[in-house]
Amino acid sequence: MGYSKVDELAINTIRLLAVDATFKANSGHPGAPMGMAPVAHVLFNKFMTFNPKNPDWINRDRFVLSNGHGCMLQYALLHLFGYGVSLDDLKNFRHIDSITPGHPEAHDTPGVEVTTGPLGQGFANAVGLAVAQAHTAGTFNKPGFDLITNYTYCFFGDGCAMEGIASEAASAAGHLQLGNLIMVYDDNHISIDGDTKCAFTEDVMKRFEAYGWHTQHVEKGDTDLEGIEAAIKKAKEVTDKPSVIKLTTTIGFGSKLQGTGGVHGNPLKADDIKSVKEKFGFDPEKTFVVPQEVTDMYHKHAAEGAAAEQEWNQLFEKYGKEHKAEHDDLVRRLTGALPEGWQTKLPTYKPTDPAIASRKLSESVLEAIHEAVPELMSGSADLTGSNNTIWKNAVDFQPPSTGIGNWSGRYMRYGVREHAMAGMMNGMSAYGTIIPAGGTFLNFVSYAAGSVRLSSLSHQRVIYIATHDSIGLGEDGPTHQPIETLAHFRALPNMMVWRPADGNETSAAYYVMLTSRQTPSIIALTRQNLPQLEGSTIEKAIKGGYVNLEDKEAQITLVSTGSEVSICLEAVKYLKDNHSIKARVASMPCVEVFDTQDQEYRLSVIPDGIPAMSVEVMSTLGWEKYSHEQFGLNRFGASGAYKDVYKKFEFTPEGISKRAVKTIDFYKDVKPLRSPLNRAFQQLI
Repeated sequence: MGYSKVDELAINTIRLLAVDATFKANSGHPGAPMGMAPVAHVLFNKFMTFNPKNPDWINRDRFVLSNGHGCMLQYALLHLFGYGVSLDDLKNFRHIDSITPGHPEAHDTPGVEVTTGPLGQGFANAVGLAVAQAHTAGTFNKPGFDLITNYTYCFFGDGCAMEGIASEAASAAGHLQLGNLIMVYDDNHISIDGDTKCAFTEDVMKRFEAYGWHTQHVEKGDTDLEGIEAAIKKAKEVTDKPSVIKLTTTIGFGSKLQGTGGVHGNPLKADDIKSVKEKFGFDPEKTFVVPQEVTDMYHKHAAEGAAAEQEWNQLFEKYGKEHKAEHDDLVRRLTGALPEGWQTKLPTYKPTDPAIASRKLSESVLEAIHEAVPELMSGSADLTGSNNTIWKNAVDFQPPSTGIGNWSGRYMRYGVREHAMAGMMNGMSAYGTIIPAGGTFLNFVSYAAGSVRLSSLSHQRVIYIATHDSIGLGEDGPTHQPIETLAHFRALPNMMVWRPADGNETSAAYYVMLTSRQTPSIIALTRQNLPQLEGSTIEKAIKGGYVNLEDKEAQITLVSTGSEVSICLEAVKYLKDNHSIKARVASMPCVEVFDTQDQEYRLSVIPDGIPAMSVEVMSTLGWEKYSHEQFGLNRFGASGAYKDVYKKFEFTPEGISKRAVKTIDFYKDVKPLRSPLNRAFQQLI
């Protein structure tokens, strides 16, 4: 093995860059970078293959920093190895508009694979990256062509180990026997509250052992570079299990506060910095020092990575001659473009077609398009039969040794692990060859909310198939009936929430969800049957909102989504027959997409001059933007047959009509009556 003074110099350079950057920002976490610098040095310089000049090379090794507060460790490494992160970028750590934000953001910084910060998320992302590698290798590797061979490495700390999502993801990874996944556990015994003896005293390695992981312990993580190297080497040799290396380190190594909570989340004091620099043989008066020997060593390794990519490109070119279809498919996937003409497979419906639950309509889309969109991987958090997320000839993604699937399988059994499913899907999407879709009940997307938020923040094309979308699920009652869920996720930036009313709207939702490369989606689907609507088409619905039933003499617009649109259409008839009132209906399957249409179009859907009333069996929060009055459910639901539950809360033609009459009467003297879409600020940042 053999380590020299230059290795020690490199480790201390990483430490001091973290010290200087956090001091300059007067903010940040120097402790973890100071403790983890030795393992980071060994891993990046001795094991990882990557090309800083092309951070997107598909067969690069992936690195995830799950304890994302220690991101100066990652930024220092990226700078030293020659990624597009300059010394000035390090000096601008945590400053506005810098590419070195306070936690790693995948879309800000070259070389950062996933957005981490909330603890445990990176851990789940890493499991997803390893799933994607195994699937992509299973799909594209051929005899003589080991195209996809990369490893995923992840650092995590005590905080990540405590978070439930990491336990869920670790359990899934153990079952899946992901031998391409190597985790390093920074066992420094410190969290924000201080020594972990106050809250976290379990044997973490026994837990991982029980999950089916290969475990090792390097006791002297601050100094034992040979031990660290041997452990990573051994982990790479274990191919039928994920590996975790417990690395006992000293947080803030070298500082006067080393080993204490005081060095976790605050910059070092000036006198401490001086003393640390002297201890490590650096000039205490100089900042952001990068010795030439360190640059030379790291750039030499980066050049080896560039050569490895060159070699890979030649192999891929040869692969293209022998396996043209697979070659072309992989090239296409890496651009993010969908196969030519895939959308012609989307089912269309006419009003005479039977009433079908939208969860079944979603299943019909998957059945129709799965061959045309081979990168689509579906799955469910143990609700396959309820979510209808599988197609007939689907093969499970499973280790071949289980006898129940293989690595090229496209159906994921996530188990009852909604949060890990979402975190894993973010990693699967980030890998670059897969579009993941995962199912659960809409109410339990809230269990996954932390990861769902990161889907949006990190611009991942992830599809959440959310069935049993309302009180319409009936007997399971308030624990399963979502009320606030859509308002919550509609409030989330860069998230599309679809709630289709029939088959054409469901197909339209899939069209937009699959073609939106930078935006995740939630599609809310019914358990109960819905009629095929006369006014719906894919072309109309892809605008997010449209006029489903027009009447130029209408006295009110009923604005609705999903299962309530057909009840609104019945209410139009009831209003006419019982009150001689004319009404029109706007269907709004996705308000986020509707909001991107021009103002003229939007005002044609919800016009000036007449009141608009929204109808949705959910919280009314947010509907003020599209309606003058809101009919919804601002309380929990009830247990009973779905028609009885709808009746109890008056979501019937009569109940809607009663409120429509009151709305018309209330606004009759308001002249001119503006559409709720007319605002001082049409678009706010």
